[in-house]
Amino acid sequence: MPESRRRKKRTPTPRPARPDAAPDAPSGRWVPITGSALLIIGLLWIVVYYVAGADIPGVATLGNWNLVVGMGLIVAGFLVFTRWR
Repeated sequence: MPESRRRKKRTPTPRPARPDAAPDAPSGRWVPITGSALLIIGLLWIVVYYVAGADIPGVATLGNWNLVVGMGLIVAGFLVFTRWR
C-alpha cells in the first residue's frame, strides 16, 4: 500500500515587536482612591436607603431606583479598578 506524503512543518517565526507600543506604565494615584471611594459611596447609598430611605426627601422620591444608583456606583468602582497596574 502506498504511503502518503508527509507534510513539512513550518517553523514559527516570532512576530517583531511593534515599535509604537509603549511599555505599561504604572497607574496614577487617583485610580485606587477613586475606585475605593466609588465602592464605599455605592455601599453607603444602599445602606442609607434601607435604613432611613423614607425620611430623606431626595432618596424617598427615587424609590427602588436607589438600588440602581448604588449598584451603578459599585460597578463604576470596579471599572475604575481595571485601570490599576
